[in-house]
Amino acid sequence: MTGLDLRHAETDAEVAACFPVMTLLRPHLTGADELVARVARQRKAGYRILGAWRESAPVALAGYRTEENLIHGRFIYVDDLVTAENERSGGLGALLLDAVAAEGRRLGCDRLVLDTALDNVRAHRFYYRQGLLARALRFSQPIPPA
Repeated sequence: MTGLDLRHAETDAEVAACFPVMTLLRPHLTGADELVARVARQRKAGYRILGAWRESAPVALAGYRTEENLIHGRFIYVDDLVTAENERSGGLGALLLDAVAAEGRRLGCDRLVLDTALDNVRAHRFYYRQGLLARALRFSQPIPPA
């Protein structure tokens, strides 16, 4: 992992630079401008993007926020975890998860939580190897317009 810099995307330009990697996980995003706008809104809830950067380009990303609820208490929630295709299986996902967990510990969180699609079997295997356990199913439905 030489030449790697772990740091947050703080500016709009840095968030925009995350688009090529983020779109691998979130293909519905229409462009870097939409990503920048969404991140700006989500920052109000504490959302941050931690990136593994090679030179000026991110090659892996973890989007996260702290939350609190009656189930988990105070926890750090990973919204997004994605690695560029040519960088996969190189330990970057584990590095980012460890860094996010350390940030959670620093912020007084008791748990790291994330969701993944039921059909994302490769991710399930990765998460189990990282010590995460499946503890629930999340149900959802669209809310139709009035």
